[in-house]
Amino acid sequence: MRPLAFVDLETTGATATIDRITEIGIVEVDTDGTVREWQQLVNPGTRIPPFIEQLTGISNAMVADAPPFEAVAADVLQRLQGRLFIAHNARFDYGFLKNEFKRLDITFRAPVLCTVKLSRTLFPEHKRHNLDSLIERHGLAAEARHRALADAQLIHQFWQKIHVDRSTADIDAALQAQNARPSLPPHLDAGIVDELPDTPGVYLFYGNNNLPLYIGKAKDIRQRVLSHFAADHKSAKEMALSQQVKRIDWIETAGEIGALLKEAALVKEMLPSQNRQLRKNDDVCTWTLIDEGEGWLRPELTSPRDFDFSIRSSCYGLFKSSKEATDVLRSLATEHNLCDALLGLEKTAPGKPCFAHQIKRCKGACVGNEPYAKHTMRLVGALTRLKLATWPVNGPAFIREGDEVHLVDGWRYLGTAKREDELHALLDNVRPPFDRDTYKILAKFVSRMTPLRLP
Repeated sequence: MRPLAFVDLETTGATATIDRITEIGIVEVDTDGTVREWQQLVNPGTRIPPFIEQLTGISNAMVADAPPFEAVAADVLQRLQGRLFIAHNARFDYGFLKNEFKRLDITFRAPVLCTVKLSRTLFPEHKRHNLDSLIERHGLAAEARHRALADAQLIHQFWQKIHVDRSTADIDAALQAQNARPSLPPHLDAGIVDELPDTPGVYLFYGNNNLPLYIGKAKDIRQRVLSHFAADHKSAKEMALSQQVKRIDWIETAGEIGALLKEAALVKEMLPSQNRQLRKNDDVCTWTLIDEGEGWLRPELTSPRDFDFSIRSSCYGLFKSSKEATDVLRSLATEHNLCDALLGLEKTAPGKPCFAHQIKRCKGACVGNEPYAKHTMRLVGALTRLKLATWPVNGPAFIREGDEVHLVDGWRYLGTAKREDELHALLDNVRPPFDRDTYKILAKFVSRMTPLRLP
């Protein structure tokens, strides 16, 4: 039997990238059967919400004089090193410890076993597999539920109980099912499975050189990467890609927003051969309205790459080419009986009717039969559904996500920072041009933007 560590944590909340650990409980079991137990309160550096205090019995007063995680990190690492990490809903506890170590620039990895999954495999006839259900079902002795060491002891008891009640063959089969190795490309090191993090971020597939074949984003990098290879027998594209992959890199982010922004930026920078979306859009264009006087607003095709969205001018649509933009405007002209001459779609002499007026589609703004202002009102109404969102603040803004801050300005992504000095350093960089994909990402998260107060 390999050395084991039964682990349970109490925390300030459920999100590993934001919330912090308040208590750690570890039951170590050596190969000779020796058992050691360890428990430590941890000062999370933030307030414990009232409902968490009620649930765990751990109050802000109790952790006020407790050491921070950085003070006990070495001890925790020493107790877990070389052991099978066993926890109930292991993704939760393992994720919190990985994030705490990451804040200290320590990479923590361990083989993991989840007793929730183990219980489901061994006892499929039961619907519930939470710790309270296991206590009731297997007669486990619970001294202080929702305290770290007490819950770690319960997990250890469950482990002992199944080794009495179930055969070794059943347990080995359940363990093998949980830790089954996925199929991998032939040229890829199998050890990568243990390295892949189960956190949000961006992953990069490489072939024979340093130019990536493919860049993707994920809420769970490990799960998403392995899904590419699990599907290689269903998709010709996945099969072709998997045969070429020889190396995988990844960049972890605090959440989905960071992953989306990083993916869009890297695809444009590195131009991976297998990415069809998010490529450079240098030719992207939009319609703006130019005031020609007398109530006449004329649409003009503009590149938004250097457009200053802070001046509150309106833009309508993001198009891949001038042809696409013109085709859309022609369609709107037909649908709303607009004048091709006033729209700039047709050249006519002043006072002469456009072709659309001759076939009774234009209402005659070109020959004075309709006031310019009325024509403009119908034009603006037709364009409304294409209107781009106006930059919502004066100057740059940031989006906080976990321990990261994404800095944006005029729909342009300036970068991500974790410290204030990094944040202000981003303001000194050359502002990137407007990017269609970045705009589409940021427009979904306007409600999370906070104006950056500059000194």
